[in-house]
Amino acid sequence: MPNPFPVHGRGAQSAAVPQRFGLAAREADGDWLDARAEIDGPGPKLRTMVTEEKAKRIISRNSSPDIPFDRSINAYRGCEHGCIYCYARPTHAFHDLSPGLDFETKLFAKPDAAALLRAELGKRGYSPAVIAMGTNTDPYQPIEATYRLTRQVLEVCLETRHPVTITTKSARVVRDLDLLAELAKLNLTAVSLSVTSLDPKLSGLLEPRASSPAKRLDALEKLAAAGVPAHVSVAPVVPAITDEFIERILEAAAARGVKTASWIMLRLPHEVAPLMREWLDVHYPDRAGKVMGIVQAVRGGKDYDSRFFERMKPQGVWADVFRTRFRIACQRLGLNREMPALDCSQFVPPSADEQLALF
Repeated sequence: MPNPFPVHGRGAQSAAVPQRFGLAAREADGDWLDARAEIDGPGPKLRTMVTEEKAKRIISRNSSPDIPFDRSINAYRGCEHGCIYCYARPTHAFHDLSPGLDFETKLFAKPDAAALLRAELGKRGYSPAVIAMGTNTDPYQPIEATYRLTRQVLEVCLETRHPVTITTKSARVVRDLDLLAELAKLNLTAVSLSVTSLDPKLSGLLEPRASSPAKRLDALEKLAAAGVPAHVSVAPVVPAITDEFIERILEAAAARGVKTASWIMLRLPHEVAPLMREWLDVHYPDRAGKVMGIVQAVRGGKDYDSRFFERMKPQGVWADVFRTRFRIACQRLGLNREMPALDCSQFVPPSADEQLALF
């Protein structure tokens, strides 16, 4: 049964669990729910819960042929930013939790992230390559202010001269500007901020607990001024909702010293598609059909095409329009003339004494 009131301050509007894993369905009693809505009105705001996880390792490996990195670090599971379109939402089902509201309210933290990283980098035969942070959940989501796990990981990367990239939607990244600037001097880091729109109200619906667009642009400016390679990602492009901002986002980023940019078409794997439909029905019922019609037009008539390479490369007229607009804007603004690569040759394994000191 749908919620009788929109869920404010969160991206998802429900907490249904996936049926593809055979999980027991959750359904509130209809009579009780109707009575509560009539008598009490909207319920209290959902609280964020954090469970500390004892992980065995911190570096995740992948062999996907269409992803430009083979290893990543996610010190958190779930993400309080609550971006309704987040492709990582289905991973919460591995915990028998909902990719909807559970993903953004029931979080996991790995307090031993830095110690685990030090141990893995110290293993005999370890070969360095760029570590990507922010691939599954945002490394600078609000709980980072308390746990500081991302900062601790960056400290290990600086100590060992290990290259690392960051993707985030949070201006909180500038709190680690001291570390990022030192890493940048050694050509060991680059930071990408995703900017979806320039409308704070729209951003508050799409990404309710992420930094406002203005704060993200300010963060890009501070990063660039400190010598940190700053990248703007117009991601995702939600057709008929955010595509109007493509050129203006690129212009705003270029004016702040950003040199490189990219864009990603909206991706709706597994449970993300019904969550997006639900969000559209609540916030944009007048154009829900148009949005999903374009989404299907660029995915061969489906909500999503999961095949390697195809998932990252939308097809058709609409995709060509967005791609051309982005390319022309980048050419006009002088973006993407150089795409620097990070240096993997400086890596120094942590000493055994320092590893033992952590236990």
